[in-house]
Amino acid sequence: MKYLLRKVALYAFIAWSAITLNFLIPRLMPGDPVTLLVERMEGRIEPEAMAAIAESYGITDDPLHVQYWTYLGNLFQGDLGLSIGFHPTPVAEIVMGALPWTLGLVGITTIISFVIGTGLGVVLAWRRGSWSDHALPTLTFLNAVPYFWMALILVLVFSVNLGVFPVAGAYDVNIDRAWSWEFVSSVLYYGTLPAITIVIASFAGWVLNMRNMTVTVLGEDFVTLAEAKGLPKRMVLVNYAARNAILPSVTGFALALGAVVGGSMLTEVIFNYPGVGYTLFQAVQNHDFPLMQGLFLIISLAVIVANLLADIVYIFLDPRTRAEA
Repeated sequence: MKYLLRKVALYAFIAWSAITLNFLIPRLMPGDPVTLLVERMEGRIEPEAMAAIAESYGITDDPLHVQYWTYLGNLFQGDLGLSIGFHPTPVAEIVMGALPWTLGLVGITTIISFVIGTGLGVVLAWRRGSWSDHALPTLTFLNAVPYFWMALILVLVFSVNLGVFPVAGAYDVNIDRAWSWEFVSSVLYYGTLPAITIVIASFAGWVLNMRNMTVTVLGEDFVTLAEAKGLPKRMVLVNYAARNAILPSVTGFALALGAVVGGSMLTEVIFNYPGVGYTLFQAVQNHDFPLMQGLFLIISLAVIVANLLADIVYIFLDPRTRAEA
């Protein structure tokens, strides 16, 4: 229990630090959103309206600590400010519109990659020294391939040349966005190629990491003792080898899940997929600092929560952690 409380306190401090930096950095940077908005609108803003716009972006002459408490109050109410590139749409509305697309695509593919990769890694480790080792060069190559390069190749082959999948987009724009089978099937059809891209480009890393860790664990004395006792091979592999070898992968999986919220930006940009990564790309293009600020905060908090969940899972997987707790 003490172990868990220490971790919660640590991540609470890290979350507070991320929130505070998210507040300070835009205020320490030169310029402000109002100036950018005036330049974007070529000065077609009445001077009387500029004060109201500045207030809407949280730009006031109040002391910094007063602005900080106002910022925290707005944050707890879900108010992340207004976007510049999509003015006057709230940042929270834009983020919540992009988040489901990223969670649906990158989240599911990350889980699929982890499950396939760790399972295959255990099998390859158990069959080390056999014909299965011939798969290692291919896995190493796939692990080295960048997401965007894989995406471009698959688009060229399956979309441009074969016409099997659409080139870009998340659904057929001619279909109403309603919970109907027509819309859902369109989303699945458009998301198939991006999903295949992410799975192919990421599962090889899980395979190699899990295989290497399992091979290391299989050489430990407690595994040799389990085999000498005559325990079934499946029990030795799963309960002794894989359970201990998967611990580093759990940490990596937690980080990957935290990064899911950030999306796979280059992949989303190539497929014009309206997720968080593509939204962040648009924010950078439009110099939309409030939107970038909101996205960075959401991504940071997601990584923190994912790490906390990984530490909680460790308590159940690692007896040494339970003894410490």
